[in-house]
Amino acid sequence: MKKLLLVFILVFSQSIFAQTAKEIIDKNIELSGGLTNWKLLNSVLLQGKVILGIKDEYPIKIYQQRPNLTKTVITIGGKETAIEGYDGTKGYAMNYATNKVQEYPDYAPESFDNDFIDWESKGFEAKYLGKEKIGNIYCHKVELTKNVNKNIYYFDTKDYMLLKEVKKDETLLYSDYKKVGNLFMPFRIESSSAKKDGDYVMLINRVDINKVFPANTFKFK
Repeated sequence: MKKLLLVFILVFSQSIFAQTAKEIIDKNIELSGGLTNWKLLNSVLLQGKVILGIKDEYPIKIYQQRPNLTKTVITIGGKETAIEGYDGTKGYAMNYATNKVQEYPDYAPESFDNDFIDWESKGFEAKYLGKEKIGNIYCHKVELTKNVNKNIYYFDTKDYMLLKEVKKDETLLYSDYKKVGNLFMPFRIESSSAKKDGDYVMLINRVDINKVFPANTFKFK
């Protein structure tokens, strides 16, 4: 009887945690603009500046379009230079050893949507890991797992905005949320990694949504 009761408690607690994780993700999507509005988002142009190290600061533009097209452009010495992108068939990035942009056959493009939009249909499992403090803010901690891929997300317990994302090789901090159309987006993104060789702070000053980009915007040149 005790063993049966223990099994029941474990199954019951797991179902509560799974439901809680789903509720937290659903709340984030709802309060950041709603699932319908996120799915109506077809393109984004982010403009601002990126800070590398202590003093290196460059104007930056990031073009993104469904389903996974992307291009990142920085301005150096008054000249715009594409440093990374995916045009639908080819992925390319700056090779800093040769200081040239080159094609990478094994480039893995990221989806236009984040993982927790339609996470269940994408094959992810969600797990609630409790609460944790990020600075002075209490956050709900949710883990999404698919095969060997595992990401951890931290959502503000008050407004459910995403404040932190921990990937395999990178940690991202999101802040300074502002409304763009019907959506709330972070205007400050900070990236760090164990190697510290690609750390940056991105300060966004303008976001344009659902722009129609020229056909050659994402092409590798």
